[in-house]
Amino acid sequence: MTRLVGASKLTWLVAGVIASTVAASAAVIATANLQPEIGGWLGLAFWVVIALGSAAAPVRMPGGTLVNTTFAPLLAAAALGGPLAALVAAALGVTEWREVRSLLRRADSIPWYGTAYNHAAVAGPLLAGAAVYLLIAGTGFEPTAMHLVAITAAGVVLFAMNTTLTALAIAFREGRPFRAIFMSNVRQFGISMAGLAPLAWLMAAMWVVAGPIGILPFALPLYTTRAGYQKVVEIRDMFTQTVKSLAGAVDAKDPFTAGHSLRVQIIARDLGKEMGCSEEDLEALEWGGLLHDIGKIGVPDAVLLKQGALTRDERILMNAHPVKGEEILRPVEKLRPELPIIRHHHEWYNGSGYPDGLIADQIPFLARIMHVADSFEAMTAARPYRMTPLAEEEALSELRKFSGIQFDPDVVVAFERLLQRRPGWARSSAAPPPVRSIPLLGKHEAGAQPA
Repeated sequence: MTRLVGASKLTWLVAGVIASTVAASAAVIATANLQPEIGGWLGLAFWVVIALGSAAAPVRMPGGTLVNTTFAPLLAAAALGGPLAALVAAALGVTEWREVRSLLRRADSIPWYGTAYNHAAVAGPLLAGAAVYLLIAGTGFEPTAMHLVAITAAGVVLFAMNTTLTALAIAFREGRPFRAIFMSNVRQFGISMAGLAPLAWLMAAMWVVAGPIGILPFALPLYTTRAGYQKVVEIRDMFTQTVKSLAGAVDAKDPFTAGHSLRVQIIARDLGKEMGCSEEDLEALEWGGLLHDIGKIGVPDAVLLKQGALTRDERILMNAHPVKGEEILRPVEKLRPELPIIRHHHEWYNGSGYPDGLIADQIPFLARIMHVADSFEAMTAARPYRMTPLAEEEALSELRKFSGIQFDPDVVVAFERLLQRRPGWARSSAAPPPVRSIPLLGKHEAGAQPA
């Protein structure tokens, strides 16, 4: 039901934004003319080409937002040519290669209304920004402080409206909270976009002074801005791959837990989305899910792989893994937000968990989410102490049974909603992994490899 409501909202959003932009565009075409500072239609064509070059290769950021550097040339075109130039530049200049490939039916199929929405989500805000520019500076462009203020104000309007429309589309499409997406985009792009507004003023000033040749030096800052976004994504991907390798080192000790950390990561992140977590919290759940059992590296195989009940001393060794995990990762500054998740993901809601015996809201919120995700995955997979995994409904019944005792009731309710829409997480038990004997002497490299 929630998905249908979300789809309906997305349909109305797409239709409303496209219709309103078409109406505004018709009014501009009927009433506005190009301002002379842009150099006529040939000059406008030059700015469209500059925008096309900036839009050709957008960078997909971790939250799903595509970002490029068309911000500066579009604002400059609007300042130089007025609303009509803004309309033409936005309608044509934000075309991406993936849209061209889609039209040629080669790859990355994008529905026509998706392309229309993407263009409308830039054209509408840019028209609004151009209107603000006219209110502050009037018609025409001059390289003065007043026009710098005007173009900056227009940039704020363009960024705020475009970010809002982008966040709404993602929120309705994926069922995620709008505020979390919007604030994440503002934090990621706000400062850099604020820097592009003065750059747009400089580009417009150089156009008035030197013409097209005066714009060529600005290719470098536009390229470096785009390269900076790409580098952020590459560094994050590299860090994520490193984290996955660390998680794999734990899973490799035991064939029963092969892939456990990755599945917990997926469940925890989806559950975090269901509960309205911010992008920062979702990232903490993602990496925390991969690393929540990293402390088991310090647990002897004789304890970790034991198929019978653990003795008191063995249980003490096993229960120390959250603290060991925190100690291992504490020197990594980037993983500081994940430390509470790793340390407290075995705390019980009634205070009988470990290592600190925290109660209810004393337990970090993300750790409560991780506890449910970790427990569900463990129940629906084979383990040395339980060779037959529970079915999803059986595992959900256990979560309900211990809601308010072991698990946060609100998290359990959210997980139940999520499971109704996303069944199929339970790993198939058709071929449980073979039991591996524990080597007592001469432990060697091959013994640590997954079966």
